[in-house]
Amino acid sequence: MTPTRRSALAAGLLYLATIVSSIPALALIQPILTQPDYVLGDGPQTRVVFGIVLDLVNVAAAIGTAVGLYPIIRRRHQTLAIGFVASRLLEGATLGIGALALVAVVTLRRDPGTASDETLVAASQSLVSLRDATFLLAPGLLASVNAALLGTALYRVRLVPRGIPLLGLIGAPLLFASTLATLVGVFEQLSPWSVVATLPIFLWELSLGLHLTLRGVTELDHEDSAPAPRPDRTTADAH
Repeated sequence: MTPTRRSALAAGLLYLATIVSSIPALALIQPILTQPDYVLGDGPQTRVVFGIVLDLVNVAAAIGTAVGLYPIIRRRHQTLAIGFVASRLLEGATLGIGALALVAVVTLRRDPGTASDETLVAASQSLVSLRDATFLLAPGLLASVNAALLGTALYRVRLVPRGIPLLGLIGAPLLFASTLATLVGVFEQLSPWSVVATLPIFLWELSLGLHLTLRGVTELDHEDSAPAPRPDRTTADAH
């Protein structure tokens, strides 16, 4: 297995890990997001903690995809590769802030100190609002940016079939517009419109993760094992 194939395999598995971890995490942490009295002891705790752990796994996997793909993309489009790494790091950091906000809610539930119930509920709702904001920005605005950067690079270099990056290039402006519409109050964050706008990006990340895992990249795999180029005869004669 060449270094390029190993990088592609790692990136593909990590893309799949972001999907496997993020969707169950959202379902598991719903009590925090929907029950104002959760911080007072109402609702499950173990499943919520497990959901937060999955959120943190998603953060690490998201950053790992950029680390895995950077040495492949930089050979042909260094600017796009650096931009993709930067946007992915910012997305992961934003998701991490949201996960830590939920950790704070669980901590307040376990050790409320001398705070009154009203104070605890108010603090909890503020932290949940922070998490909602990070969830809107990271999988929304920032995900559309890194899909546009990586999709452009993959489409130009043809490391994967062009239909895969096309999904990202189509989904990026849809997700960006949907996120802006949510920010200005046109519709809710989890409305049917936002779900439809997110679908192409979901398919883009799923198909890219599967292709990188099962097939790798199609153009650069041979470069790692290719023999060194022979010197030009005219140059060799001159020496």
